[in-house]
Amino acid sequence: MHALVARLRRAGCVFAEDEAALLTEAVDDPAALEGLVRRRTAGEPLEQVLGWAGFDGLRLGVAPGVFVPRRRTVALARRASALVPQHRAAVALDLCCGVGAVAAVLARDHPRLELVAADVDPVAVECARANLPADALVVAGDLFAVVPSRLRGLIDVIAANAPYVPTAALATMPAEARLHERIAALDGGHDGLDVHRRIAEEARAWLRPGGSVLIEASAAQAPAAVALLTASGLVARSEHDDGFDATVVIGVRPA
Repeated sequence: MHALVARLRRAGCVFAEDEAALLTEAVDDPAALEGLVRRRTAGEPLEQVLGWAGFDGLRLGVAPGVFVPRRRTVALARRASALVPQHRAAVALDLCCGVGAVAAVLARDHPRLELVAADVDPVAVECARANLPADALVVAGDLFAVVPSRLRGLIDVIAANAPYVPTAALATMPAEARLHERIAALDGGHDGLDVHRRIAEEARAWLRPGGSVLIEASAAQAPAAVALLTASGLVARSEHDDGFDATVVIGVRPA
């Protein structure tokens, strides 16, 4: 174990002891372990090497190349969950769902929820299908284009962890993300808000009166994101969660 920890430290793994324990537990065969260690020391994200990521107490399957759920997105998932109506059947949509992290929290917290999840990455969509209940609708496609038209005007909660890294900032991201995750899951355009604009333009028409759209953003982007939702006819605000160092922009369709 000491030799493994030393290899991981030399590769720049900050939590080398914890990672060594996880890698050792993942396989019984020394040759298989060596394969995992080589992948990790070459810079592949630990979650992709292990084949799973922890998220708000859940263990979610991930595949090489997909976007790995971030801890800060738990704030988005919990806030979205808190807005799901309890007194009647409800509908929720997870846009840019990746492996289904936010949707998985919603499904856990609200077993009777009608749930739709969508992403443009077909590999991530396959992971989401495996991570979510069988009755969830998980579709591959571009934002609202693949959402069933029957849900127009009936969705209670739309949650989106849309890409919001400005294009020019991609080069400064950690190599784990920059080299091993789909660029489409990271690149938000010149100011990071290109996908947010598209969501803001359409969200109101899909929401039930009183329904909410929630989008993760950076603290610096929050005022501009609030303005986008406001311009689309929603009552918008931003919330910052200090515990997760996360910012969520929320727009509500007036009742």
